[in-house]
Amino acid sequence: MSIHPSLKTKGATAEKRNVMKRYERIDALKAEGRFKDGSKVWGLPKTKVVE
Repeated sequence: MSIHPSLKTKGATAEKRNVMKRYERIDALKAEGRFKDGSKVWGLPKTKVVE
């Protein structure tokens, strides 16, 4: 069965993402000096997406 043309995505990866994966948030926090190795990875503070 094929996908209906109205449901196909056109360049979905080209759109700006407004959420970060956990590992991206950890990398951003490490760069800012707000995360130390060995810290918990749950309950991380909010971070803005860096463009």
